[in-house]
Amino acid sequence: MFPDLIKIGDFTIHTYGVLVALGLIASYLTALKFGKKEGIDHKKIDNLFTFTVIGGIVGARVAYVLEHKDQFHSFIDYFAIWKGGIDWFGGFIGGGLVLIFLLWKYKIPILKIGDVAGISIIIGHAIGRIGCTCAGCCYGKPVPPDSPFRDLAIVFPKHEHGSAPAGIPLYPTQPAEAIGNFLIFGILFFLYKNKKFDGEILSVYLVLYGIERFLLEFWRGVTPPIPILGITWNQIVSLLMVLGGIALFIYGMRKKNEAVQTL
Repeated sequence: MFPDLIKIGDFTIHTYGVLVALGLIASYLTALKFGKKEGIDHKKIDNLFTFTVIGGIVGARVAYVLEHKDQFHSFIDYFAIWKGGIDWFGGFIGGGLVLIFLLWKYKIPILKIGDVAGISIIIGHAIGRIGCTCAGCCYGKPVPPDSPFRDLAIVFPKHEHGSAPAGIPLYPTQPAEAIGNFLIFGILFFLYKNKKFDGEILSVYLVLYGIERFLLEFWRGVTPPIPILGITWNQIVSLLMVLGGIALFIYGMRKKNEAVQTL
């Protein structure tokens, strides 16, 4: 864990914040690259990216507050995002709603932007998860002594800015998700070279990340499972992502085949 990148007296630059910023930059540059490939003006990409990020931050904070009500003791605590406390799925939903509204308002092809968004989100998310590893947030459950994953466990030291339980071997969920996200980015990058229909990249992103996150939730120690169901609400969203991605892929292939048949 390396939560503080620079610390001079009371002045501190947190590693998590720097890596999240780098992730946003990587997402933006990726959006510009593939937006150009889709024939979308860079000014539109700029506006969509800016307002989507704002919507994502708001959604991420709202979801975290709802999920961790016990951590907030004053009115200012709800807005103190600089202290940490955001939820990725909340950001995904919040940013997605803003993006859909803007695409509808400006009549921009949803599936083309969806493909750009899919490959842009995953690269930024991958870098952001490295930040999670440094900060100790989104940590895994304790690894049992007889587990074959014991040698891969992360033991976080006690730190004033650390979030993870100190001195306990935990499942390495943050670096595992970062590696998985980089692999998904590589797959999407390869697929984009021979994209068959609009929405293909988005559909593959939804399926692959949905599966990855559903499985990782079994080892994450942050979100408690829902009583009776035995799975977390993150896993429910993950399943919806997978189902939505499959439906979108089937829809795109049918549209493509119909277009071929009419030629």
